[in-house]
Amino acid sequence: MQPPLVLFDLDNTLVDRRGTLAVWAAEFTAQHGLEDEDHANVLDMVAERAYPSTFEAIRTRYRLPMSTAELWHTYCTDIAALVSCQAGVLDGLDELRAAGWRVGVATNGAVDIQRAKLRATGISERVDGVFVSEEADARKPQTRHFALAAARCGTVLGDGGWMVGDNPVNDIGGGRSAGLRTIWIGNGRSWPPDDPGPDTWCRMHAPPSTCCFCTPPTTQGPRHDEHRWVVAPRQHGIRLRRRAARERPHRAVVPRRTQ
Repeated sequence: MQPPLVLFDLDNTLVDRRGTLAVWAAEFTAQHGLEDEDHANVLDMVAERAYPSTFEAIRTRYRLPMSTAELWHTYCTDIAALVSCQAGVLDGLDELRAAGWRVGVATNGAVDIQRAKLRATGISERVDGVFVSEEADARKPQTRHFALAAARCGTVLGDGGWMVGDNPVNDIGGGRSAGLRTIWIGNGRSWPPDDPGPDTWCRMHAPPSTCCFCTPPTTQGPRHDEHRWVVAPRQHGIRLRRRAARERPHRAVVPRRTQ
């Protein structure tokens, strides 16, 4: 039997893309002497889709003197310098692999920027494989994307596994269609009421070893459970048990959000 597979989305799952882009957009607009109201426009354009074509549109709209290639290269360099990954996330990836999991990243986006983030944060060194949609023109939620990501990890979808991500359509719907069980990283959001729910979910951002398997599935769909759950890895699955009231917390306990 193949080792169990878990695929992670990158942006707003393993790293905070929203926060990183907000800082970058403020620096970009100041550097190019743009108006305050331009900050929101630039941020929206890049948040929607960050590709060289996006920077061609920005260059044209704001009549910037540098080439599209220069803008794109600088963007990739700047984001790589700004993005970070929590130490607990990196530790969690290491723990999953040590427990016998095949761990991969399945992400939509341009190869240049996604690979730059993976290298800068150290994530690329802690997973078995990475697939970026631009590499083979296969975007989530297409099943082909997940199949290629599994292949990068040395396994196949037919052996089952998990998909972990923040996007209800691309990550959860796509993962389910690909035959994977799913975990939704809610980041404080509520699940869309009319959509089929994930197998389990985590409302707050937390390291994968603690957050991804934190709330047990229910027959009534995903819900947030205020109780903390201790993660106990198995060779081919995850066992969850409620933490005893006097049990000493350890790192594999879902942390509460800090302000």
